Amino acid sequence: MIRYSDIDQRKDAFIFELDNVLYPEKDYLYQVYYLFSSYLEYTNLTDAKEATDFMVDTYLSQGKELVFDALKKKLHLEEKYRTNFNHLTNTAHLPLKLLLYQDMLNLLQEIVVDRKKIFIVTNGSPEQQLNKIKQTEWNGLEKYLTCYFANEITPKPETDCIDLLIKDHNLQRRNIIMIGKVDEDEQCAEASGVDFINVGEF
Repeated sequence: MIRYSDIDQRKDAFIFELDNVLYPEKDYLYQVYYLFSSYLEYTNLTDAKEATDFMVDTYLSQGKELVFDALKKKLHLEEKYRTNFNHLTNTAHLPLKLLLYQDMLNLLQEIVVDRKKIFIVTNGSPEQQLNKIKQTEWNGLEKYLTCYFANEITPKPETDCIDLLIKDHNLQRRNIIMIGKVDEDEQCAEASGVDFINVGEF
């Protein structure tokens, strides 16, 4: 188990992915599924709870990429609903705020107290990732965050976004730590010449 005090104190910049690193992505997606199911109940007279449960089960067993296709097949939905689903996934106004993992909240607070820099470099749809960031309960930390949307340049594991960040903020690679979860994060850190910690180690 790694704590902030275990990290080399010469590190002065921390780069985080967003999904499943700072908060659980399912907390966003499950609310999207609930909202979409409620919309279908209104327009298609389907049972909202059944549809929500089916979407959650599909997410858990097959992954988020197959949720709509599975629902479309089960409910015999017209293809036009895909546009509604994708739009909602990117822009949903959530009933509940997204909450940070407690360990990550503690870590971010310690980094801020130490007057070090915090960056979020996230893959995925910039519109969707920004929507998540806006609806996260940051506990006052939002003013200390600088965000980069990798897909606006090239997604990780390509290093272009990290290279730009380093140039923008005049950082030294040896003084940076990336904290992520998936292989793309680790590969990006290695290719960028910066240290990497898997979030699971916290």
